[in-house]
Amino acid sequence: MMEKSRSKKTVKEEVDNNNPWCWLMDKGISPPFICITLFSILIRVSVSMHPYSGAGDSPKYGDFEAQRHWMEITTNLPINEWYHNSTTNDLTYWGLDYPPLTAYQSYVHGLFLRFFHPDSVSLYTSRGHESYIGKLLMRWTVLTSDVLIFFPAVLWFIVVYTGQSRGHKSKLPWHVAMILINPCLILIDHGHFQYNCISLGLTIGAVAAVLCDKDLVASFLFTLALNHKQMSAYFAPAFFSHLLGKSLRQQNPLLKVLKLGIVVIGTFALIWWPYLHSKVAFFEVLSRLAPFERGIYEDYVANFWCTTSVLIKWKRLFSTQSLKLLSLTITLSSCLPSMFLQIRAPSNRAFLYGLLNSAFSFYLFSFQVHEKSILLPLLPASLLAVEEPFLFQWLTQFSLLSVFPLLIRDKLILPYIALYAIFILIHYTPNEKPNTQKTRFISFMISFLLLSFVLHIVYLTINPPKKYPFLFEAIIMLLSFSQFILVAVYSNRKQWILSRQLTIRTEKKRV
Repeated sequence: MMEKSRSKKTVKEEVDNNNPWCWLMDKGISPPFICITLFSILIRVSVSMHPYSGAGDSPKYGDFEAQRHWMEITTNLPINEWYHNSTTNDLTYWGLDYPPLTAYQSYVHGLFLRFFHPDSVSLYTSRGHESYIGKLLMRWTVLTSDVLIFFPAVLWFIVVYTGQSRGHKSKLPWHVAMILINPCLILIDHGHFQYNCISLGLTIGAVAAVLCDKDLVASFLFTLALNHKQMSAYFAPAFFSHLLGKSLRQQNPLLKVLKLGIVVIGTFALIWWPYLHSKVAFFEVLSRLAPFERGIYEDYVANFWCTTSVLIKWKRLFSTQSLKLLSLTITLSSCLPSMFLQIRAPSNRAFLYGLLNSAFSFYLFSFQVHEKSILLPLLPASLLAVEEPFLFQWLTQFSLLSVFPLLIRDKLILPYIALYAIFILIHYTPNEKPNTQKTRFISFMISFLLLSFVLHIVYLTINPPKKYPFLFEAIIMLLSFSQFILVAVYSNRKQWILSRQLTIRTEKKRV
């Protein structure tokens, strides 16, 4: 009788261990989750007390004013005029340049601001509005977006990922902390001022859905992400190739592909419905999403085009049309190996690396990349933090370095240093095993970290030569680019190894 009860208890424990939600509750991990969440919110609130992009810098201010202006436009004009240039909507003054879902988000947030402080979104008269209550309400909209979309998506991913990863359950709280306390995301969204948490949260939700085989849900969520920020297209090749590879292994692949296509097209049609009534309205929105007139690069972004422009003057040698075609060709070509591997041998682990590879292909080679776009490669790296702690830490540190000049312009030096320190302290917690690398490799990496540290000090304390006013920005760009290339090469190689291992296992089963 006792043996029978013991066997039942063992079976129950095995079932509970296989169910991450049960394991989460039984092991008492809920309190750490609550503490991490509250600490993450506290950090966001603390950062939001500092300046933002364009604070007090008239006449156009910065990203804060752009987001506020979109709320002003969407709450005061009819929907068919949101992307239309007119006397009431001058597109040269922070015209909407994101897909319709961002416009709807601006409308909802604008209603919130108008209810509590109408002056902050009144048409015409609110330009450059910087009252205390207005800034407080704007910061609140970012925080609530983060908590309501990004946080639940992270929890869903963590639970699904941990349930499929043996031996990683003990690192579950640490993994949550690494994703939620992402210094780059917090500094850009809650310091500089943006809403990347929405599109990135929807993307994480789509990844979680893929991992638990809810492909239709994944397609819906990722389509929402695409319609919030067009930069989510950085992940599109990975999602497309993985879902296609899975579909081809179904009993009825055409039916599966058809279902996925209906979800994607249906979601697009629903979001774009107000602009599908006429060809002119549709192309007005579409033209706002591709700022080709700005050139192939802007500022000192650590991608291929801007870095190589030190030697090759791309803008002088080629027309914009030629550069568009060239960047598209190189971007898609760099994506193809990763896509091919996922179509040939799709797997959940390789999919996460595929997301990183796809995002890096776009960041490094696509047209008109911003410094803030490093958040997209950084997202899949954070999802792989347990499996690749060193890669995640390395990429985070050089991502921070790459956006350092931008954050200095926003006067965010104090939160930058504080978040950098918090990230390092949490990453090297006592439970973390030391990275077993060769001494030479460690020495090589330490030299890069010291160089990064020196660059921070030099940038803050020394004025550049008058002949080369952007010398330090260029050096930061070159160093960051070199490390991004190394990470991208490693990630592609890792995906190739995983794909090869899966192919060998499949062939052995057939034999």
